[in-house]
Order: sequence, then C-alpha cells, then structure tokens
Amino acid sequence: MTGSSALLTVEGLRTEFVSSRGAWFPVVNDVSLQVAGGETLAVVGESGCGKSMLAHSIMRLLPKRIARNAGGKVRVDGRDLLALTEDAMRGVRGKDVSMIFQEPMTSLNPLMPVGPQIVESIVEHESVSLREANRRGLDLMELVGIPEPAARFHQYPHHLSGGMRQRIVIAIALACRPKVLIADEPTTALDVTIQAQVLALIDRLKRELGMAVVLITHDLGVVAEWAQRVMVMYAGRKVEEADAETFFASPMHPYSRALLASVPRPDDVIDGVVTPLAEIRGAVPPLDRLGPGCAFAERCDLSTGACLSGTPAFRPTAAAGAVACIHAGQ
Repeated sequence: MTGSSALLTVEGLRTEFVSSRGAWFPVVNDVSLQVAGGETLAVVGESGCGKSMLAHSIMRLLPKRIARNAGGKVRVDGRDLLALTEDAMRGVRGKDVSMIFQEPMTSLNPLMPVGPQIVESIVEHESVSLREANRRGLDLMELVGIPEPAARFHQYPHHLSGGMRQRIVIAIALACRPKVLIADEPTTALDVTIQAQVLALIDRLKRELGMAVVLITHDLGVVAEWAQRVMVMYAGRKVEEADAETFFASPMHPYSRALLASVPRPDDVIDGVVTPLAEIRGAVPPLDRLGPGCAFAERCDLSTGACLSGTPAFRPTAAAGAVACIHAGQ
C-alpha cells in the first residue's frame, strides 16, 4: 500500500503517560500503520497491550493532565490530526474519523434520550434541518437493528439492554458516514447472532462508503472472518503485521503463535477428551517498568540473552509481512 492510497496513516506514534513518581513512560511506542479505504485492519493482543491507547491517541481523547503526544503523525486523508487545534479536531471527530467505544454506558449521556444523541452528531457536522436529522436518526436506529426505533428514540440509555445501548453507540459512530472508523471491541456486549449482524453491517458500509476500518478485538475468529490485515501489539509496540491469510497460516512472532495456540478449536476434542488450551505464562509487564530488550522475552520459550540486550527492529518477512523478533519464524 502506498501512503497516497491510505485514508489513515500513522507514523511513529508515541504516546506517554505520567507515573505516580512524575516520570513519563510510553503506552504507545513508535507505532506505524496504514489503512486504505474499503479495508479492515484488525489490531489484536492481550488486555494491557496498548490497543485502546492507540485508538484514543488517534482520536486525541486522552486527558492532557496525564497523557501527552511525544512524537509521530496521524493523517486522515492526508491531514495531520496531531497538528490541529482542539476546535478543529472537534470538527473532525465524528465526521472524518469516528469511534465505536468499548463500553456504551460510559460513552452515552445518561441524562439524554438515545435518539437525540444520534441526531446531535448529525446536526453538529452537517447542514441539515432538525426534521431531516431526526429522520436520519430513526433510519440509523433501524439500520443497526433497534426494534421499534420510533418508540426507542426518546428512551434513556438505562431503559435499554446492553446490546441495544451498544447498537446506539454504533449508530452515533456511523451517523456522518466517516472516512475512518475505529471500532474498539464493538461487539463485546452483544450475543452471537447480533454480533454477526453488526459486523456484517460495518463491513457493508465499509465497502459502500469506502471507509477505512480499524477493528480492535480479542476475538481471533472475528479477525479471520472480517479483517484483511492483522497487526499484533504487545506492551505498547507493534510486533507483527501481515495479511490475514498469512497471519493465520504462518504467524512469525512467538507472541502471535502463542495467541493463536490459546484459541479453542474443534479438533481439541478427541474421543470425548478435551485437550487443554495452551497458556501464555505470566502477564503483560507494567508499561512504566519496561527494561531494555524485548518486552515479551520473559514469557517467550525462544528467549536468549540477545533478546534482553536491545529492542528488536521491525523488519520485513518473506511472506509480505513484518515482524519485530530476532527468532521470527523459529
């Protein structure tokens, strides 16, 4: 992919938090990516690996009292979001780049009916009458599968189930047909049937509108079905990137292989005996206490002394991907 064909381009993004001791440390560390229109890039990794921090950094939603941008660029259709004033950025959020948040109860206003929350985004960014905005709000509620949208339009978030609240969040994100959609665990609160409907809706709109989609998820089954490319994050860094088919067929980074090995498979049950799932020992290290070398080294079966001496460079692989590991492919 060339930079000119990408709707979203992130170059060397570094976001830092301040610790209780007053020292700054990276939560997103030198991350670069590109997503073209009509393409879905899945970002995967355990909790604490920096996936949501990456999304909030792109959207410039992190509180300035504890977070700062320490380098890099974020371009949407060629426009650097990190160079915009806050007023200009408010004009971009929800219009050019939008986000489906992971937890609907914290992203919806509990004191405002759900329909007007959808309409608010349309009125903010587009020159339409309130009547037209209300009509589009109802259409969006129907589009995302809200039953009896006219009746639900004036209900408050606490009147709705978790699944319906999540669909309202999705409707708000899609209200102005953004160029870039960041979906942070968009189907967490939904049952399996509604999950499939929502993902199919996002995929259809992606193709119809030419949106670039960044899909943050723990569900590798969702990744296999809906994503064209996969990016693996660990401890705030990108450690592998490949097209989806290559990633599932031959992951290169030991962490990627460990993630795939921990997924239940039908052939794990033989003659009624369940094969125990492979576990990744240990946990993601605290990001404010990372030492030199590869952050995954202490959990990696291939780790050697060389892994602790320096951060591995991100380098291309023979299978049209890239990986940051000196033992890649072993």
